Amino acid sequence: MSFLITYLILGLASGFIAGLLGVGGGLVLVPVLSWIYLRQGFPAEYNIHMALGTSLAVIVLTSIASLRAHHSHGAVRWIAVRRIAPGIVLGTLAGAIAAAWLPDRGLRWFFVAFLFYAATQMLLGFKANPHRELPGWPGMSLAGTVIGLVSSWVGIGGGTLSVPFLNWCNVRFQEAIGTSAAIGFPIAVSGALGYALSGQMAAGLPEWSLGFVYLPALASVALMSMVTAPWGARLTHSLPVARLKRIFAGLLYLLGLRMLYGLLT
Repeated sequence: MSFLITYLILGLASGFIAGLLGVGGGLVLVPVLSWIYLRQGFPAEYNIHMALGTSLAVIVLTSIASLRAHHSHGAVRWIAVRRIAPGIVLGTLAGAIAAAWLPDRGLRWFFVAFLFYAATQMLLGFKANPHRELPGWPGMSLAGTVIGLVSSWVGIGGGTLSVPFLNWCNVRFQEAIGTSAAIGFPIAVSGALGYALSGQMAAGLPEWSLGFVYLPALASVALMSMVTAPWGARLTHSLPVARLKRIFAGLLYLLGLRMLYGLLT
């Protein structure tokens, strides 16, 4: 029962953050799910894989609630979503399947390094060339492949890459967040499918697991996250851009430090 309550609280928090920042919620889900799974006695060698797979499965549902709220504010650039989606699906599915052969500790270090990189980029607020625009189909497909690949290895909806990328291309920050929420859907679907398939070869997984996706956590977290994601999305459009960026960077630093502490101890 205590684990169920923890899953429900996690869903409330991750859904709100997903809607607010367009990041899918995986930045909260992965480290917390990993911590819970350790205490539930799940196989240590597949701990991070299960956290990543479950996180992406949750984001499938969270992203729908989030993108609907952002779309109602006219903050989703659907042409960008259509252009980037093929590369997103290819990169995410390939990365998720390959992750089964990557070591647990290596994935953790990659995740920590990625968090600090994304936080620093956002906090420093690099200024984009005022004449830069979104690239055409080839450039968007390439960007989507990279975003999908990295997202599958850190269990997120791609927002920590797609939001800075879109903003770098002079997309308004609130629109970058809304578009990122929509981009998170194909990332989550292909990533969750990849982890569910690659986990079929793993032995000793807990009951009620679909590959590397733990279904009780998926149901509990997704239920709550779908409630709070629209709340966060509405708040996005009432906050100044500078404050949104500081919130984004602060969250990434906190999570990076938490996982780094776990690695070092």
